[in-house]
Amino acid sequence: MKESKTEQKKLLSEKTIGEIVADDYRTARVFEKYGIDFCCGGQESFAATCRRNRIDLDTLTREIDAAKSESVKQSDDYTSWELPSLIDYIINFHHTFIKENTGPIAAYSHKIVVVHGVNHPELIEIAAIFDKISVDLMAHLREEEDRFFPTVKRVYTNRKTGSAVESKDIETIGISLKKLRHEHTEIGDSIHAIRHLTKEYAIPDDACNTLVVTYRKFKEFEDDIHKHVHLENNILFPKAEQLLHEGNS
Repeated sequence: MKESKTEQKKLLSEKTIGEIVADDYRTARVFEKYGIDFCCGGQESFAATCRRNRIDLDTLTREIDAAKSESVKQSDDYTSWELPSLIDYIINFHHTFIKENTGPIAAYSHKIVVVHGVNHPELIEIAAIFDKISVDLMAHLREEEDRFFPTVKRVYTNRKTGSAVESKDIETIGISLKKLRHEHTEIGDSIHAIRHLTKEYAIPDDACNTLVVTYRKFKEFEDDIHKHVHLENNILFPKAEQLLHEGNS
């Protein structure tokens, strides 16, 4: 039996932002439009998010419905991907993006401090925050690539083939999940601090070309982090957590 509009609205209001985007990634652009965090802050319910941001629930619901009605590529249906494929995608696209861009962005951020630091002292704090993000992210990627991802792939294969699952692998997944989620929150908070200090990446009137490029790079970096963390927090991690429980059953 088809659900009524009222029932659909109630179900949507009770879902978390992360669940809504995990179910249909086309909805991400709606939340991005309103500056709603669907990755690190994705555990808040849709209704609570609307209340906190003073956004009309019906208006946002209509925009989400419109986004869902657009055509979707099968390749964007990340929830249907098997864990090894999702892991490889995250490494090849998002980890590569971070490794290729953190160094240049950090260099730009220090360059604009030299040129504009006197008139814009917030740039000094921004450069320091991004330096910490760069260091923290490199350690985070190593944890995922050297420890967490290989373990998840191994347990996934064992469960798929009916082979025995090592208890140490189940323990590793559990420990890493807690650590990686915490790090996502810290990195997300730092990214949001940069957004706040730049006044939503608003270009100052006295900006040089390097500052313009830097702010655009910050925005591009934030957008990639949002999608990256969403794929992990709301799709990959729950799938990995399921492996953990299956291994303990």
